Amino acid sequence: MSSSGINVAQEVELGIPSRKAGGGCGVNTNVGCGSKVMPLDPSVREKVANHPCYSQEAHQYYARMHVAVAPGCNIQCNFCNRKFDCSNESRPGVTSRLLSPEEAANKVRYVANRVPQLSVVGIAGPGDPLANSDRTFRTLGLIAEQTPDLRLCLSTNGLALPDHIDRIVDSGVDHVTVTINMVDPEVGERIYPWVYFEGKRRSGKEAAQILSERQLEGLASLVSKGILCKVNSVMIPGVNDEHLVEVSRVVRSMGVFLHNVMPLVSSPEHGTYFGLNGYRGPSPQELAILQDRCSSGDGQMKVMRHCRQCRADAVGMLGEDRSEEFSGDEALLAPEAYDADERRALHQEIERGREELRAQRESLRIDLGTGYRPNSTVLVAVATKGSGLVNQHFGQAREFWIYEAGERWARFIQTRSVDRYCFGPETCNDDSSPLDRSISLLRDCAAVICSKIGEEPRRALALAGIEAIEAYDLIEKTVAEVGEAIASTNGDRAAV
Repeated sequence: MSSSGINVAQEVELGIPSRKAGGGCGVNTNVGCGSKVMPLDPSVREKVANHPCYSQEAHQYYARMHVAVAPGCNIQCNFCNRKFDCSNESRPGVTSRLLSPEEAANKVRYVANRVPQLSVVGIAGPGDPLANSDRTFRTLGLIAEQTPDLRLCLSTNGLALPDHIDRIVDSGVDHVTVTINMVDPEVGERIYPWVYFEGKRRSGKEAAQILSERQLEGLASLVSKGILCKVNSVMIPGVNDEHLVEVSRVVRSMGVFLHNVMPLVSSPEHGTYFGLNGYRGPSPQELAILQDRCSSGDGQMKVMRHCRQCRADAVGMLGEDRSEEFSGDEALLAPEAYDADERRALHQEIERGREELRAQRESLRIDLGTGYRPNSTVLVAVATKGSGLVNQHFGQAREFWIYEAGERWARFIQTRSVDRYCFGPETCNDDSSPLDRSISLLRDCAAVICSKIGEEPRRALALAGIEAIEAYDLIEKTVAEVGEAIASTNGDRAAV
């Protein structure tokens, strides 16, 4: 335990930076040279504990819901193309249906009665919530009145943010995400063709200057009011990738709790300016390197590494999207009695389980990436359905969690989405292009850890130099054991 009474696992989970494990400059100390443990205020700790976006651990247990009530936007981004009728894309700005505030509140009750893991409801589009302020705050008011145990979140580009600080506070929102892709207008004019401000459309450097000033003004006001803030940034190679290190430094100095650096989504079929003009998204390795740079240095920034870039109508756990399941009229038009007892009981059970897992991690004395990095590490991929366990079949995984692994060391790096190729025993051993793509995505990993794997994918992985390991155990325990065994014989293969 740290001097603040928070254990190591909780410090990593809750975003306490700069903790160093034993060793380093001091002798028999838990605090390394030039660092200090920075305990969270209890109120902040409580806000983070069951929020799937603000806590990497919590996202394994708790669900989120976005309600798409905000159609219009007051800026144009070169990486964005809002769509209102696309059920097969999972990216920001996409929704299958626009809701009225009343429909949104009905849907929240309907979903909450069927998804007991639900802990958070947010408004994130498909346009900008504050460019549709009346619809947004009407929706927030109805949700707060009818489902008062759910947390309220808001995401915004920040242009109108300074005008709505008091309404945000009064509405009960305690988490706000501001998308900030630059603090230098010369960078910004390459990202934003125009902004609409004070009744006029502004373009070029003037538009970027206005946007940046308004974003930082609003962010400072939110922090002063005790609102927990996250900043989202889109990594655009060749445009703002180097600059985002400065963005991270600036927002950290303002008191932002979390920085989420996301990859550009630039497939031409999405119809964005960047996509149609050949701008590429970063590789997973490039993204991880930038995230590490943003989290290093003085006053280390807590960086979100488990983002899934959710749709504007996303429902369910991060890593899954059940929006189609709740897209029918029955979720909107038939108000239901609201009963939070089942969810409350499940949440209590979840917290008991999380505490048991924390105790196990503490007893194992595994460093979760907060101390000095071992001399020899490797990357390993984990197939998991959450709950802190290696518990998924390789062929059924839709994503892999990537860890840097070494002796008593297990640092979560990122998630990588793949195409599921196994739908049962009859297809598990098929040689298929999704399998090839999965292996290509994991080419920098020394091992894949999963609960089960067929012989064909095992052979294909081996040909690529990737060891397949079956396990059903704590993720960090297994990762550290595998990392130590492989690193001691293969040397350092980490790519981040």
